[in-house]
Amino acid sequence: MSHTTVAIIGYVAVASGILSTLIQFYRIITDSVEGVSLATWTLFSLTSVFWMSYGIFSTHSFIILLGSLLCWPWQLYIVSRLAPWAHWAVVAKCVAFIAAFSFAPIMFWGWSGGVYGTGIAVTLLRLPQLVELVKYPDAEGVSALSWFTGVICSLLWMIYYFNEKLWAAFFSTTAAGVISLVVAILATLRHWQAKSARDEELVSA
Repeated sequence: MSHTTVAIIGYVAVASGILSTLIQFYRIITDSVEGVSLATWTLFSLTSVFWMSYGIFSTHSFIILLGSLLCWPWQLYIVSRLAPWAHWAVVAKCVAFIAAFSFAPIMFWGWSGGVYGTGIAVTLLRLPQLVELVKYPDAEGVSALSWFTGVICSLLWMIYYFNEKLWAAFFSTTAAGVISLVVAILATLRHWQAKSARDEELVSA
C-alpha cells in the first residue's frame, strides 16, 4: 500500500475509535450505566495515556497520538458516570495494573516491551466487561454497537500497524479485537434476551 493509503486507513481508524466511544457515551446518557464495567473503562482511559505517549515519544506518529487523544475526554466522562470515587480500590488497582504491564516494561525492554505488555493489558481489560455480561443479565447500559464498532476499529489499526511494520502494536491490537468481538456478541445476546422477556410480559399482561 502507498503511504497515503495507509495514512487514510489510520485516520479512518481514528474516526471509528471516536465513534465507538461516542456510541457508548450516548447509551449511558440516554439509558443507564447498568452492566457497564468501571474497571474496563478506567483501563481504557489509562491505556489511552500509554498510546498517546507511544505516539509522541516512540513512533512520532500524529495518527497514533490522535487515535487516543480524541477518545480520552469521552472515556473519562464515562468513567465519571460510574462513580469512581465510590470505588477507589478498583481505580487504584487499574492504575497499578497499567503501570506494571504498560510502563514498567519500557524500562527493561524499551517501547516494544511496553507495547507487548499493553497488548496483554488491553486484552485483559476487556475481561471485566465480559465477566459483567456473564454474571448479570441486565446489560441495558452496554452498547453492542459500540463494541462492534470497536472491532472494526481494531481491524483498521491492524492494517495500519501491519503496513507500518509495527509488529508489537499489530499483535496487541489483534488480541484486543478478538475479545471485543466476544463482548459485542454477548452484549447482543443479552439485549435480545431482555427484549424477549419484555415481549413475554406484554403478552401475558
